Amino acid sequence: MRAGAAEEPIHKFAFGGGHSLPGEIQVTPANFYSEAAGYGFEPGAEVTAANGCITSTKAFYFSTKLPEGNYRVTVTFGDKSGDYTTTVKAELRRLMLEHIHTDSSQRVTRSFVVNLRGTRIGNEGEVRLKEREKTTEWWDWDDKLTLEFNDARPCVAAIEITQVEVPTLFILGDSTVCDQPTEPWNSWGQMLPRFFKPEIAVANHAESGETIAGALSAHRFGKVFSLMKAGDYLFVQFGHNDMKDKQPDAPQKYKARLRQVIAQTRACGGTPVVVTSMERKNGISHPTLAGYPAAAREIATQEKCALIDLNTTSVVFYQALGTNLGRAFQDGTHHNNYGSYELAKCVVEGIRQSQLPLAKFIVDDFDGFDPAHPDPVETFRMPASPRHSDVKPLGN
Repeated sequence: MRAGAAEEPIHKFAFGGGHSLPGEIQVTPANFYSEAAGYGFEPGAEVTAANGCITSTKAFYFSTKLPEGNYRVTVTFGDKSGDYTTTVKAELRRLMLEHIHTDSSQRVTRSFVVNLRGTRIGNEGEVRLKEREKTTEWWDWDDKLTLEFNDARPCVAAIEITQVEVPTLFILGDSTVCDQPTEPWNSWGQMLPRFFKPEIAVANHAESGETIAGALSAHRFGKVFSLMKAGDYLFVQFGHNDMKDKQPDAPQKYKARLRQVIAQTRACGGTPVVVTSMERKNGISHPTLAGYPAAAREIATQEKCALIDLNTTSVVFYQALGTNLGRAFQDGTHHNNYGSYELAKCVVEGIRQSQLPLAKFIVDDFDGFDPAHPDPVETFRMPASPRHSDVKPLGN
C-alpha cells in the first residue's frame, strides 16, 4: 500500500449463501481454496451455511491470496439461529480474538491486524529457511492470509480485508518466542497479537533453534530491517540456544551482536527492546541460562535501550504456580497454551511498566498483570488448533 493512500477494502466476503451487497464475494460451503479463485476454505473444512453465516462443530480455515504487508481484518460474527462462540487465530496459530460470544439477538463485529511476509529481501536475496519452515511452518511464509475459526461453535457472517499502514512490532528470537505450528506447543510471541488493538501489527520472525548469530546469518534480521520504518519496534529475545556455545568468547560475541542489532534498529528509525529469556522449568530452583539474561540486561543499560525482564517475571510466575508448574510447560523448556498466554501477559505488563509509546495500543480489557497472581490454570480455556504433533521444537 503506498503512503497516503486511502484505506479501501481489498476483499469483502459474505458467508452462508444469503444475499450479498455490491462488491461482496459470496462464499458457500463448496468454496474450497484454489489458485484460480484466490480464496476459499482449506482442505478438511466441514462447514454448513445457516441463515447468512458459515458455522461448524469444529475448527476450520479460510484463506485468501495476498502479497506481503499488514492487513486489517474485520469479521462479523453471529446469526439469528442461536448462540455461537468463536476464537480466531491467523497464519500459524497467532491468537487474534478469543471467545467472541453472540446470541440469537445480535451480531458482533471485531477487527485485528495480521502481518504477512515472504522470503524475499528486496532485490538482495532471501531468508534462509529451515526445512520445517518449508513444510509444517509454510503458512508463515506463503502468499495467503489464513484464518482459523475455532471454539465451541464458530460462526462467521462476513470478512472484510483492508491493507493498512500501521506501526509494526517485529519480534526475533528462538523456539520460546516463535509461531509454533502445531499443538500442544506454543510460545508467547504467537499469543501477543491478542493483546493489541487493530492499530498495530505484530510480525513474529522468531524461529526454533536460533541464536542471535544464526538469525543474523540466515538474514532474519536483514529481512526485518528491510521492512522497518520510523515508528516500528523490534523485540529481541535470545539466550536459550546461545548459551550452548562453549567458546570462551561466546558471551562477548553475544553482547557485540546485540549492540549491533540495537544500533541498526535505531538507524532504521525503529525502537529496540531487549527481552531477557524466560527461565526453563528447572529455573525455579537455579538459573539455567548461564548468565545470558544478565548479559542482555547489561547491554540494555549501556545502550540506554528499553528492557523487558521476562527472565525475572517468569520465575515469579513459576513460583506462584506451585504444584501446578508442570501445567504451564510441554517439556523442560517449551510451553503450552496456558504457559505462553501468561508469559505474553508478562511481556504486555513489561511494555506498560517501561512506559513505551507502544503501550497506547494495548487492548482495553488488559487491566495489568501480576505474575505472582497468574490466571488460575483450572479455569484457563483455549480451543486447540486442529494440527497436532509430538515432534519437539528445535532447541531446548
